[in-house]
Amino acid sequence: MTPWPKALGLRARLTLWYGGVVLAVLLLFGTLSYGVLRWTLLSDVDSTLLVVAQVVRDTGYPRAPSPADPEARLRALLGPDFFDRFLRLLDPEGETEPGLPPIGSRPLPLSEEARGNARRGLPTFETVQAELGEPVRLLTMPVMRSGRLVNLVQVGIPLRRTREALDRYLRTLLALIPLGLGLATAGGALVARRALSPVGGMSRTARRITAEDLAERIPVRGAGDELDHLAETLNAMLVRLEAAFVHVRRFAADAAHELRTPLTALRGELEVGLRADRSPDAYRRVLQSVLESVERLVRLAEDLLVLSRASAGALARSGPVDVEALALGALDAGAGLAQGRGVTVRLGAAEPAAVWGDAMALERALLNLVDNAVRYTPAGGKVEISARATDGAVEIAVQDSGPGIAPADAERVFEPFVRLEAARATETEGTGLGLAIARSIVAAHGGTLTVESTPGAGSRFTIRLPRS
Repeated sequence: MTPWPKALGLRARLTLWYGGVVLAVLLLFGTLSYGVLRWTLLSDVDSTLLVVAQVVRDTGYPRAPSPADPEARLRALLGPDFFDRFLRLLDPEGETEPGLPPIGSRPLPLSEEARGNARRGLPTFETVQAELGEPVRLLTMPVMRSGRLVNLVQVGIPLRRTREALDRYLRTLLALIPLGLGLATAGGALVARRALSPVGGMSRTARRITAEDLAERIPVRGAGDELDHLAETLNAMLVRLEAAFVHVRRFAADAAHELRTPLTALRGELEVGLRADRSPDAYRRVLQSVLESVERLVRLAEDLLVLSRASAGALARSGPVDVEALALGALDAGAGLAQGRGVTVRLGAAEPAAVWGDAMALERALLNLVDNAVRYTPAGGKVEISARATDGAVEIAVQDSGPGIAPADAERVFEPFVRLEAARATETEGTGLGLAIARSIVAAHGGTLTVESTPGAGSRFTIRLPRS
């Protein structure tokens, strides 16, 4: 299919399509109507021929006593239109029988088909060329007596008037079709212009919307049609874009803030170290502090990289992962983290089950939850890790007896760089990326990470993943 020219707009294409469809409909209608009219006129002619032939046959002509003027008798029988018809009476062999009244002086052909049909007692309708090339509709009807062919009656009508009527109708169609096409095309252009005018408004509004002004929305007319559905879809997209831009801006600002703190500390330590000559031990202490700041920057950069990869769905989902092994590994890591804190880490129910995904990424997500629970659980508290299989899913839970989370903050804890006041009061380290990374990893595996918490009674973080 030949593509539309690039410069041809949608409105012009709709108008051309509409005009093409209307032209096809008009041509189809004209062809069908012309055919129906032709069939109707020929049917009327055939009916007239049949009536004339039956009158001639049923009156017993020419075997009945013949008047002095046989044509006058036929005029009385057939009416004043008789002279527009051809009439010939023949013997069974197709010749003028001696002694028959001389009715009709115009010669009419007798085809072999008509002869054969007459022997079987069947009439024959034909279109033939009479003298001077005039087309004539001809009926050859047999006259039967006791099942025997005794005569042939030929009746013909010139098709001049029929042809003239068809020609007039054809000229009328040729004049009306272009007129109808022009009117339809003009109407189609107006309809297309009116129908697409809201699209122009949408385009102008969309061109005004920039990254700095995502709050503007495309107006919805309230008609409930496809254009309103398009406007609602675009508005929903703008809502998502606005939320994404807000998230990116906040993330960039938080990341810059988190990077600024260790960089400022690093710069201050280096300036203090270079301000005066110091002993080797003093320089060693400065370098040790600088190394700690650098390590914090490295951890922050690694966390940002993992969060970016997980949010983009770039994790390698390589194969089945044993959930029970994940829980046991998290138990060992949690026991190491809990040393010296007075926190007990134990394993609850652990059922054998498997999920499909990246084992290292899932281990990272679970360790973030365990590390969070150990950090914010006071001495004497406990952290419990459990894993169980449910219908079509696997749940891994980390339960702690820490300070808990207020209901208003239950979703905020999963946002990057968010650290609640209770967490800041008990722990100075950390960047607030652990839970955000965990949720992104779980979401990349088609699962969910939720929290159930009661202030003062602890929290329960639950990873739910589809079973392998």
